[in-house]
Amino acid sequence: MSDPHPTRPDREDNRTFLQKIAEFIHPGPDSTAELIEALADAEHNQLIGADSRKMLEGVIRMADMTAGDVMVPTTRMELVNIEDPYDDMMHGVIDTAHSRFPVFEGERENIIGILMAKDLLKLQRAPELNIRALLRPAVFVPESKGLNDLLRDFQSNHNHLAIVIDEFGRVAGLITIEDVLEQIVGEIEDEFDIDEDEGDIFGLADRTYRVSGDTLIERVENAFDVKLDSTDPEDDFETIGGLIAHEMGHVPKRGEHFILSGLDFAVLHTKGGAVKWFKVSPAADAAV
Repeated sequence: MSDPHPTRPDREDNRTFLQKIAEFIHPGPDSTAELIEALADAEHNQLIGADSRKMLEGVIRMADMTAGDVMVPTTRMELVNIEDPYDDMMHGVIDTAHSRFPVFEGERENIIGILMAKDLLKLQRAPELNIRALLRPAVFVPESKGLNDLLRDFQSNHNHLAIVIDEFGRVAGLITIEDVLEQIVGEIEDEFDIDEDEGDIFGLADRTYRVSGDTLIERVENAFDVKLDSTDPEDDFETIGGLIAHEMGHVPKRGEHFILSGLDFAVLHTKGGAVKWFKVSPAADAAV
């Protein structure tokens, strides 16, 4: 009589005896922290390079992160109003220097699509075009969306930007494929960025200076022999970007100027709502 409960053959174990002993003595990591520690050991033993270790750590940590962790919050989003005149739209695109813009109608919460900066240029050649026809569909994702899943969606759907929605269905912010990739490779530099060893204040050919927004105020004061004080003595700022933004009373935009202590601070580049670079010159020269 046949066995009513036949046993299934065990999966073949191809490990050698020495491999089994080695794994028994040195079992694999049981947690993310142990895995990251193992990568540090691998770098110390010169099995992998420092850059490879950092990228692998980024991949591991990203597995536990969500869109809400790295999004640009709604208060710092650069939006386009569908009802604005063409010239206003164009100036806004030029000032912010982004390639994609969420477009709203009526209230800022009402995102109706995504405008590509390059598509806006088509209106110059064909003014009869309706700007609504140029809008790309907006992609909405919840704050809880895992970054791994979001990166996979970006790749498969060929989208580079998504609108992040909170648990109540309201716009919480936006996230781009660059925001996700930076969790793996670190900040992605652009043409306005320089290496750290090149300094945060340096001269330009026209005898003006380029100053990083995160430069300490004391360093700017020493470099230009000025005293930079806030209009509110109770406020205490560390960086020149923070001080200028406070004095302006709003998030600075590219192309804006602000004069303080005889210096003209022109906003060259912003990123994530913060000033990356100022062009600094004497206020008298800037007025000429």
